[in-house]
Amino acid sequence: MTRPVLKTQTLVTEDGVPIDAIHLPGDSELAIVLAHGFTLSWQHGAVWRAANRLNRTAGVLTFDFRGHGRSGGMSTLGDREIKDLDVAVAYARELGYRRIAAVGFSMGASIVVRYAGLMGGLDAAVSVSGPGRWYYRGTPPMRRLHWAVERRAGRLITRTWLNTRVSPLRWNPVPVPPAEAAAMISPTPFLVVHGDQDRYFPVEHAYQLYEAAREPRELWVIPGFGHAESGADAHLVDRIVAWLREAVTASPAAAGGPPAVAASS
Repeated sequence: MTRPVLKTQTLVTEDGVPIDAIHLPGDSELAIVLAHGFTLSWQHGAVWRAANRLNRTAGVLTFDFRGHGRSGGMSTLGDREIKDLDVAVAYARELGYRRIAAVGFSMGASIVVRYAGLMGGLDAAVSVSGPGRWYYRGTPPMRRLHWAVERRAGRLITRTWLNTRVSPLRWNPVPVPPAEAAAMISPTPFLVVHGDQDRYFPVEHAYQLYEAAREPRELWVIPGFGHAESGADAHLVDRIVAWLREAVTASPAAAGGPPAVAASS
């Protein structure tokens, strides 16, 4: 049997932003909504590879956040993007999937954590290379990122070279930070994945998320892993989807118990 022809769809958020999305059909038991990192899109090579790898054992829905790729609007760096994830999750349910999980990378991880904690509606949530708090400037890449989004010249470069349109408006009010939202995710199963070679967010961010969360939760600190989609190899993606399939079929009581912290190669 030949693979179905893939088609993009335009989803519209509750605040009227068009979101470019694509569905990779799979087993109707589980859909994984894939949330990309800052300046990327579903067409980026690393995002597309991760989506296709996840699609080996589950349906996948991935999309461009507002201000990215072919979606409309402007990026708010993790604030209003929970509305983008919300419409993607709703579309996955409309497609008939019984269980919906979300996997976010970097900025997308912060949005998955905030969505799972503040809005609910997921059967499992995974943060990969995500921040635990806002305004972190402790590494050179993060200092460059702050310059790119806080300065007019930086936003012009980001729009011209990276096809990412960033809102010039400052947060008002400041959105609930990831670690605070992580405390509200339970009883949804929650996995935190982070590399010990992450150049953007040191592993302390992963511990901040994990320690804020309640059971069922799990933490993987991966030796040699760098950052987000570009650093995630096929083995890691396969481990994540295996964890998801187990997590969504377990009750919160069954998923509880003593904290699980793993260091994996």
